Amino acid sequence: MRKLNQLMNLKKRVALITGGAGHLGFAIAESLAEAGAKIVLLDVNEKACKQKARQIQRKYKVKTMALVMDLTDLKQLRAVPQQIRKQMGRLDILVNCAALVGTSKLKGWATSFEKQDIETWRLAMEVNLNMPFALIQACKSLLKKTRQASIINISSIYGIVGPDMELYRGTGMGNPAAYSTSKGGLLQLTRWLATSLAPDIRVNAISIGGVFRNHKQPFLARYKKKTPLKRMATEEDIKGAALYLASDLSSYVTGHNLVVDGGWTAW
Repeated sequence: MRKLNQLMNLKKRVALITGGAGHLGFAIAESLAEAGAKIVLLDVNEKACKQKARQIQRKYKVKTMALVMDLTDLKQLRAVPQQIRKQMGRLDILVNCAALVGTSKLKGWATSFEKQDIETWRLAMEVNLNMPFALIQACKSLLKKTRQASIINISSIYGIVGPDMELYRGTGMGNPAAYSTSKGGLLQLTRWLATSLAPDIRVNAISIGGVFRNHKQPFLARYKKKTPLKRMATEEDIKGAALYLASDLSSYVTGHNLVVDGGWTAW
């Protein structure tokens, strides 16, 4: 029987993280790199993507690759596995972290339902749901070649429960229908893929609660009051969850939604 440090060892494995230059994506990439994985960061921000990839390589002494692209471009998306195969030789872990999030400054986004824009809705569905579907589809053959393939879809508590709009009253913030709907769809896609791609590829999700990004009062106080652990999440809170689902620690886990929300959905 293997020891825990062997089960979590990701040496020789390659992990692709979309949105890898962002806050959550980079935290996940660091977690997997610390466990020995080679890292492919994919992000639309060229400067940040290349900088973060170099940072991981220097800090963790693992091979890294920066893939700069807009995943809404289907031609570019479908070329991803070929580029990874050419430079890394394999793909073991795929983390779908890139997303159109609730703080995005978009027309008809963080506003009342009657003012939410259908084109912004379509963009959210494209980035948050269609893109993971298409990327998994493109990478399936490459992932299937390994015995340890793991897909992790990053969802949200708002893919599980509806929002309490009282949180946002008087703050200028909001919670658009498109975000919740796309994240709920991602959870159902996770379940569908888990049964359809088994036993070759495991597919799981992580639903994280609100992450603290210098939020102001009264939102912060309201959020803490609704959370049993009395705080918002940090990027660090997702690192252990990502390592667990990416590694052999969870080798008998698929179709699962690991909720990291401080107890928000337990009320």
